[in-house]
Amino acid sequence: MTPSRVPALGGAAAAWPLAARAQQPPAIPVIGYLNAFSAQAADKQLAAFLNGLGENGYVEGRNVAIEYRWAESQFDRLPAMMADLVRRQVAVIAATTTPAALAAKTVTTTIPVVFETGSDPVGLGLVASLNRPGGNVTGITNLSVEIGPKRLELLHELVPAARVIGLLVNQADTALAQVQLRTIQSAADTFGLELQVLNASSAHDFDGAFASLIRLRAGGLVIGAHSVFTRGMEQLAKLTVRHSVPAVYQYREFAAAGGLASYGADITESYRMAGIYTGRILKGEKPADLPVVQSSKFELVINVSIARMLGLTVPDKLLVAADEVIE
Repeated sequence: MTPSRVPALGGAAAAWPLAARAQQPPAIPVIGYLNAFSAQAADKQLAAFLNGLGENGYVEGRNVAIEYRWAESQFDRLPAMMADLVRRQVAVIAATTTPAALAAKTVTTTIPVVFETGSDPVGLGLVASLNRPGGNVTGITNLSVEIGPKRLELLHELVPAARVIGLLVNQADTALAQVQLRTIQSAADTFGLELQVLNASSAHDFDGAFASLIRLRAGGLVIGAHSVFTRGMEQLAKLTVRHSVPAVYQYREFAAAGGLASYGADITESYRMAGIYTGRILKGEKPADLPVVQSSKFELVINVSIARMLGLTVPDKLLVAADEVIE
């Protein structure tokens, strides 16, 4: 009787793997998160991105996984990191920061990509147009580069006697630096100002940039849009106080830390929108059908105590227009 049982046992054994596979839950989607800088430098932005994902019902570790890649300011690592995410066949790539977005655009034409950038995505070649991105790429722009001339105009109104103005950029990020130089130089020409370009690729370069600024006898400083400067906002603000330099940057935190003024969009909102778009793509929408989102709310913050320290009088029209005045 024993032999008669063998086929039955063999059949049951063969069926077990099939039954086990049938009971397994479907694999959760994987997002590739590519950033040019460090996790520590972008913790608030990442939290906003995850909040945006959550608005579409996606929670990391529950129904979505995320493969993180941080380039730690070594931009040349980005293409290899991007290629690795492609090999892992992630469902969508969130390319936050302009260098990451450019690397993503270069490496894949098939995996959906959601970018977050401060520049013009059409000018950078990321999309064909804002309303109809085309291809596999769409995203969010906080227009921090495009409103750079507005920061120069603001500084000009705050320090009307200054004829030489410094512009701090990160020339290691070539594409972003060139766009900013072009747009702000045009504004400087309009106002009859001499623009002196200063470079800082890391916080270690800040002291040298300010030494050059003083040597050039510049009457003010526009800090260009870049994550290196965002990460070093407090250090930059302290340097402006130490050297008595009127300076404008894009974020409120700069003015609160001792900078003269700030004008720009809320970057955490841009990252939240990037999270929302990533979630929508996971649900089946196509990047080509999702128009690029442009920031629409900009905030002007003026630190009048710093203005007094610098011997400046803030025009009444700016005080009225300001979203916040720091005493």
